[in-house]
Amino acid sequence: MKIPRFLICAGASGSGKTLITCGLLQALINRDKKVASFKCGPDYIDPMFHTKVIGTHSRNLDSFFVNEPVLNYLLSKNCKGMDIAVMEGVMGYYDGAGGITSKASAYEVASMTKTPAVLIVNCKGMSVSIVPYIKGFLEYKENSQIKGVILNQMPAMLYPRVKQLIESELEIQVLGYVPKVEDCVIESRHLGLILPNEIADFKERLAKLAKVLEETIDMEKLLLLAENAPDLEEEIPWDKDSEYAFQLEQPVRIGIARDEAFCFIYEDNLQLLRNMGAELVEFSPLHDEKLPKNLYGLIFYGGYPELFAKQLEENHSMREAIKKAYEKGMPVIAECGGFMYLHETMEDMEAKPHKGVGIIKGESYRTSKLGRFGYISLKSKTNRVLEENCDEIPAHEFHYFDSTSCGSDFVAKKPFSSRSWECIHLENHLLAGFPHFYYYGNPAVAKGILKSCQMYKDKTI
Repeated sequence: MKIPRFLICAGASGSGKTLITCGLLQALINRDKKVASFKCGPDYIDPMFHTKVIGTHSRNLDSFFVNEPVLNYLLSKNCKGMDIAVMEGVMGYYDGAGGITSKASAYEVASMTKTPAVLIVNCKGMSVSIVPYIKGFLEYKENSQIKGVILNQMPAMLYPRVKQLIESELEIQVLGYVPKVEDCVIESRHLGLILPNEIADFKERLAKLAKVLEETIDMEKLLLLAENAPDLEEEIPWDKDSEYAFQLEQPVRIGIARDEAFCFIYEDNLQLLRNMGAELVEFSPLHDEKLPKNLYGLIFYGGYPELFAKQLEENHSMREAIKKAYEKGMPVIAECGGFMYLHETMEDMEAKPHKGVGIIKGESYRTSKLGRFGYISLKSKTNRVLEENCDEIPAHEFHYFDSTSCGSDFVAKKPFSSRSWECIHLENHLLAGFPHFYYYGNPAVAKGILKSCQMYKDKTI
């Protein structure tokens, strides 16, 4: 499968990757390109910005969650019918799991997918030192995959001379520069960037940025670099007996909480559930007074419930409907923000408590720092997830809130570390805790969820 593609990377977080990626996406769309976009790693927020730009769902590519064949399959299947694919890296280019490896780094994704990388260099406070900085990234690995450089926060008058200096001393092409664009900057909050829907003039900022990039970046060279990416394999990398290929005998209807409070959702998770036989129905714990009809399961992913704790509390009928459904035996799956919402009480950003659903007997409370941040490997103490046998599960955590009742039915282990802890509530129809799951990492999780929903359906009809 031929799909032109490139990956935007940088030496560190805060170098301008997301801003420049969004500007390039808009510039490509302005050229009438059909664009697929991806974020390396487990991040939810950056893909929301991509989605806002391209008008369709952005996806994640994460080599901690999946192996190389599955990673390339996810890339190729989400590029069908597209003219070009744009990937955004995570943290620094070589930064990976455990803080001491390149496992699950943007570099590993670029290498596995044979995607040319473009290094964003934040040039603030540098001139000649830019050369050894780039040289280090090019030479750290035998095949860095870095095929081009873009100089961020570079004055227009200095750019031609710095470009000539770099290209005379290093075997790399400089594809352009980005001047200081203060009125295009995106603000941050405790989990990262604020959401695109919260920026009133996001489209206007983006249009301005795209226009700047058209003038300062050599788009033709960038497109040529993308064209030179090798073809991708299209074959499904598993056989018909694999758990990836599991199919329910009859569809089950499952409610997915989705609104401003619950928006950290992997689109590939939803797609795998649908492939396995789920009929997914979205509802809003914020705005809807009752659950959709004829549901046989509920899923609450993460998000920002702490920003909407008062509104969630005031929606009494929804909270009662969820608790009653659970008490009747309906499977309930919740992670991170969704898990917080299921508590008896949940604190908001000012540490003020609000009533939650009440399924989890305890309190979700605010802390002053990230808790249990990063990749983990999970193991159920019963070697099961709901109605399915399940081996080790790759997952991740990222939250400033904690709980008086985190659960103890799984053991989480940090990669390349001896650190471990207990987590997650697991019953025959409850799977709830802080960790985030990516179902392609271990499809037994999706299979267990659906089999549990199927059993509940069989009991109630």
